[in-house]
Amino acid sequence: MRTAALAGLATAAFPAVQVAPALTVLPGLRRRLLPGLHGLGPPDRVALTFDDGPDSESTPCFLDLLAAHRVTATFFVLGAMLRRRPDLGRRLVDAGHEVAVHGWTHDNLLLRGPAGTVRDLTRAYDLVAEVTGRRPRFLRPPYGVLTGATLLAARRLRLRPVLWSCWGRDWTATATADTVAATVRAGLAGGGTILLHDSSHAAVPGAWRAGLAALPDILAECHRRGWRVGPLGAHRLPAR
Repeated sequence: MRTAALAGLATAAFPAVQVAPALTVLPGLRRRLLPGLHGLGPPDRVALTFDDGPDSESTPCFLDLLAAHRVTATFFVLGAMLRRRPDLGRRLVDAGHEVAVHGWTHDNLLLRGPAGTVRDLTRAYDLVAEVTGRRPRFLRPPYGVLTGATLLAARRLRLRPVLWSCWGRDWTATATADTVAATVRAGLAGGGTILLHDSSHAAVPGAWRAGLAALPDILAECHRRGWRVGPLGAHRLPAR
């Protein structure tokens, strides 16, 4: 009932309302006008986030490394991936990490339409809540592409959309530990939100290894600058 009602409202929306939010994929625009969506918090800390898992091959490696560094993060999970490995979703929570919604599959929501978007996000939200025992608080759509239907579903589900202020381009065939660390450092500033990937589900196979190898250097850089690293829930984002 909830999904059908939301889908009906979204379908009735004007096409411009559906497409216009996608402009926030431009980092310069959201940094100036929507700092919360850009992931900007207090200047003494940095939020660490991962997309596209949980993945049985790669996510445990990130969990082990983060535990060794005593750092917690936010994992934006795909519902289809979580359904395959719910034990990893529970392990994330048990280790003190935050689990958030990335969608059901890694599809560009501009191509799914309003009804499919609402169904996708609601289904993912419900599974995260069921597996982890906690209601997710944050949403990051695949590719960072927001739509009118995405915002409508997020409002109804009480999810806050958050993108990122810097990334490592760790999904590419040419990514290495050095290139990922350098790319993150180029955009890194106090109060920022880092995007990495704990899975190559939507990337070049095995690309996650470059992000994993770069992570100690990234964490060391944050600590060198005096920034605390943690999940979005502790990032104190500005009001929406």
